[in-house]
Amino acid sequence: MKYTAVLIALAMPLLGAPAHASPELAAKSKCMACHQVDKKALGPSFKDIAAKYKGNSTAEATLVDSMLKGAKGKWGKIPMPPQKIAPVDAQKLTRWILTL
Repeated sequence: MKYTAVLIALAMPLLGAPAHASPELAAKSKCMACHQVDKKALGPSFKDIAAKYKGNSTAEATLVDSMLKGAKGKWGKIPMPPQKIAPVDAQKLTRWILTL
């Protein structure tokens, strides 16, 4: 029982971690060409995206899908083309965005 409690205590800080994503991964993935963390550019800010999907149980899957397949009509007339990134990076970026 004590062993389980120790493992849980050690894992708790990781639950709020940004899944090893960061502005650097966003820049490397070329997300920053159209998005900024806290202000609108060609696309919405990452903070606005996080606010829109706050509390949405399907947010992570929806955003990963949008990154990988592209999206249109969610934020206006300008569509987001499919991004050429690894699915694991899309998931990391989505988890990071949703923490903002």
